[in-house]
Amino acid sequence: MKRLSATSISREGRDNLLLLAVLTLSILPHLPRLPLWSSISTGLAIIIRARLAWRDAPLPPRWILLVCLAVGMGMTVWTFHTLFGREAGITLVCLLAGLKTLELRARRDAFVVTSLGFFLILTQFLYSQSLFIAALMLVVLMGMLTSLVLAQRPMGRPSIWSAVKIAWRSVLMGIPVMLALYVLFPRLGPLWSVPADAGPRTGLSDRIKLGHVAELAQDDSVAMRVKFIDVPPITAKLYFRGPVLDYFDGRNWVARPRAQEPVSADDVFQPTPVGAATRYQVTLEPSKVRTVPLLDGTLMAGPTPPLTEPRLERDGLSWTSSQSLTDRTQIDAQAWLTILHGPKQGTPLLRPWLQLPAGFNPRTVAWAQALLQRPELANADPKRLSNAVLSHIRQGAYHYTMAPGEDGIDTQGRPVQDLIDHFWLDTREGFCEHYATAYVVIMRAMGIPSRVVTGYQGAEINPVDGLFVVRNSDAHAWAEFWQPGEGWVRVDPTGAVAPERIERPRQSAGNRGALQNALSSIDPAMWGRMRDYMDATNHRWNIWVLQYSRHRQMQLLKDWGMPSPNWMDLVRLCGIVIICTSLLGIGWLWWTRPRTPRTPWRRPLMRVHRALQAAGLPPPEDSPMPAPAMTWAARIERLDAPEPLQPVKQALIDALRQLDALRYAPHQGSTRQARQLRTALIQTIQQQAQQWRAIRRRDRAN
Repeated sequence: MKRLSATSISREGRDNLLLLAVLTLSILPHLPRLPLWSSISTGLAIIIRARLAWRDAPLPPRWILLVCLAVGMGMTVWTFHTLFGREAGITLVCLLAGLKTLELRARRDAFVVTSLGFFLILTQFLYSQSLFIAALMLVVLMGMLTSLVLAQRPMGRPSIWSAVKIAWRSVLMGIPVMLALYVLFPRLGPLWSVPADAGPRTGLSDRIKLGHVAELAQDDSVAMRVKFIDVPPITAKLYFRGPVLDYFDGRNWVARPRAQEPVSADDVFQPTPVGAATRYQVTLEPSKVRTVPLLDGTLMAGPTPPLTEPRLERDGLSWTSSQSLTDRTQIDAQAWLTILHGPKQGTPLLRPWLQLPAGFNPRTVAWAQALLQRPELANADPKRLSNAVLSHIRQGAYHYTMAPGEDGIDTQGRPVQDLIDHFWLDTREGFCEHYATAYVVIMRAMGIPSRVVTGYQGAEINPVDGLFVVRNSDAHAWAEFWQPGEGWVRVDPTGAVAPERIERPRQSAGNRGALQNALSSIDPAMWGRMRDYMDATNHRWNIWVLQYSRHRQMQLLKDWGMPSPNWMDLVRLCGIVIICTSLLGIGWLWWTRPRTPRTPWRRPLMRVHRALQAAGLPPPEDSPMPAPAMTWAARIERLDAPEPLQPVKQALIDALRQLDALRYAPHQGSTRQARQLRTALIQTIQQQAQQWRAIRRRDRAN
């Protein structure tokens, strides 16, 4: 059987293979997020279409595609329980793009597939706006534009390189408009503000829901980057304070509603800094919570100038924003690593931090009461009792694990009512949340006010730009108890069982792809350097490009002289840009339109051309318009005219030859006489053409 080569493939097959390759590249980043059945189905459809294009084979019947579409929609509903939403929608679009290639017959189908490819480019930025994704999508965009240019040139076999050049020219011409719209188009909401589907993460949260997560997953994405203006603290002191969780219902830890406690001890007793301040700048990634995770002990914070939004408020040592931080945000702050906060003496305001739900965890409460009754701890202050609990953790065969098993389920698979009892006295394996929450329950059972604090602990320094990178997998939970004469004292029970988690600089290893794992296993040092450079480059990309938010946009308009700009001003400016660009485009098309050279003979010859055509005489073939007079004379001379038309035919030939001679032969008279003669000859030709037409009509009528 004769095999086809790349040079013998048809023009249609070549263009289709290019479009399929670019479409595959636009889908590839989605593969880890797509269900397995969707990835296999989409890939199989593209492979089958590529094989058909290579062999110029006929396409499958449409009823097969309809069946595949119905099955795909059913599988989407079965997987996501809906056809709407981000995950279900992208799964369906990828499947539709693959199936649409199987009916890729005409240019219209190529336009539809290209449009789906453009839409897939946009969907990539719902998940990541990194520089790598932007560069990859630029390559896909150029491929889509190249395929679109080829679809617009159906004649012949234009080279792919010529289409690439046209695509690049179109992109370069659109860059000024793109930059203008980037600066002026209203920021109605960034791509990253689209809600993510629920899933287990160790990232910052405003609650701890015990018994909900079967296995805590590592999320290695960046939560924030910190630049220290002064000497950076050691790793063990890098606590970034997030939500304070003080209400426990037996399974969930949440922040106490302020409406129920109008006055808090944190409101009455303001923090007292000790020692020198540490100045730093933090760049926060977008988040859904309003709590701002700043370095523990931060008393001064505000948006990096010239920005004035968002407004930050401090409650004790916790910071909140006036709105959810859906934009990437830079904040300048000052923190005191040694700080006194909370009441120094006992007060009724501390009672909320003694709350325990009735009937829950009786064994742990009994254990705490037994510890309190030990002779060596008689009349012990909270600090000694805290040390006793930490000593028990160190010596009690406890283990720190990122996969503690499913909370609320015992070894026989039965549900557990008392989660703290199950961890503290049975499994003795847990994550930082288990140790912090169990510690607080024990301290409260001994009558000591205490609470759970969540946030981030630790960071890794990027040697390329010197920034401290805090990842979502650095999310941590610790505790605070109240000590008379001092106030709130931070204690980290996790440090008692896994001191390396607190004291050593962390090297991230979670959430890598297959390629990253392969590189890191071949040469860890090379992979580390590569990742550092990519991370630093991404940060610059984020600051210079993605951080251009609506606040910066409004500040730019103020710098341009608008006292109080709003989104309507942006709409007007965008309208002006679009109108001016359209006018410039129209002017450019008019200026670059094909032009016929204008000569003094063009108009007279056009009058001759129109007169002869109106008489029904066929114009000369392969001749410019208007055709020269001698060309018309030769064309008429070859016509087989009946006897009544012979005198008219000869008169036309003579007049056309005289007109051609007048144009090219030297003339003895004045210019005025030449013009008069030219006008007389044209009138003669027009009269003879009218007579030709009249005779032809009379002959047809007879």
